[in-house]
Amino acid sequence: QVQLVESGGGLVQPGGSLRLSCAASGKIFSINDMGWYRQAPGKQRELVAAITSGLSTNYADSVKGRFTISRDNAKKMVYLQMNALKPEDTAVYYCNADLIFSPLLEPYNFWGQGTQVTVSS
Repeated sequence: QVQLVESGGGLVQPGGSLRLSCAASGKIFSINDMGWYRQAPGKQRELVAAITSGLSTNYADSVKGRFTISRDNAKKMVYLQMNALKPEDTAVYYCNADLIFSPLLEPYNFWGQGTQVTVSS
């Protein structure tokens, strides 16, 4: 069974840091783009950061300079280091990845179940 499983969320004070991890498991041949999205109550899900298999990155303007996305292709993992957290960063954070099960097949887009990040004093 293929899964994306996030971890590392929690409650943190403004100005604090958290590191999110996402592990892909199952019979996966390779992974193309990976990313982190978030959804705050009453708002649409939005892209936070993305990283290609070649390690090119893209960030939402609201997190540039504070968040860093990275990945370990051998471990099939993606990370999000979040520093200088603000109350407006409070949301459920979702891992997303384009998984390839065979070189003969197109990538499939998968989502994790989400992890809550709450920034509050």
